[in-house]
Amino acid sequence: MGSLHRMAAVGGLVVLMAGVAHADDWQVAKDEAGIKVSLSEVAGSQYKAYRGVTTIKASVAKLRGLLEDAPGSCAWIHECKSQKVLKLEGAKSWTYSQFNTPWPVTPRDSVMLVTTEEGADGSLTRKLQGQPTYIPEEKGFVRVAQVEGFWKFVPKGANQTEVTYQVHTEPGGSVPSWLANKFVVEAPFNTLKGLKDRAEQN
Repeated sequence: MGSLHRMAAVGGLVVLMAGVAHADDWQVAKDEAGIKVSLSEVAGSQYKAYRGVTTIKASVAKLRGLLEDAPGSCAWIHECKSQKVLKLEGAKSWTYSQFNTPWPVTPRDSVMLVTTEEGADGSLTRKLQGQPTYIPEEKGFVRVAQVEGFWKFVPKGANQTEVTYQVHTEPGGSVPSWLANKFVVEAPFNTLKGLKDRAEQN
């Protein structure tokens, strides 16, 4: 499920806020390299929600561009194998992602609806909602059953942005507890580190 994290899709705006927002008891699991990862139990799920927060020396516009480049963003999203846009419709986009998983776990794929909202304060929120039945399942992959989450970019002074990446995933199929526990920490940390490195590089 290592790669599932990036699929980071939110169950829907309301569902997302209902599911992930109800994960209130956040416990810090990793705080390193300026990236803080916290985990929270989610009612009715055996998988924890994760939230990663960091500050990146880049504008909201630049970070938005990196996220909207679906194929390119796969290079820094944790365990991402491939990613593409299926459809664009105004502020909404549907993306398809494939993720690597360690043997013997079957690789995962996911379809998510991404809804972009711009705030009056210059902030940007990209809400993630899993759409598992949007396209037929692919042979050799287990479709991620549910993803709820969001990216939020908040400008902080000159050319600095606070980035929050929060997700809860139901990976579908069978996932060993050791892998699930590893994934919820590595997914947000490695993804944010990858985005940070890419954004501050140029």
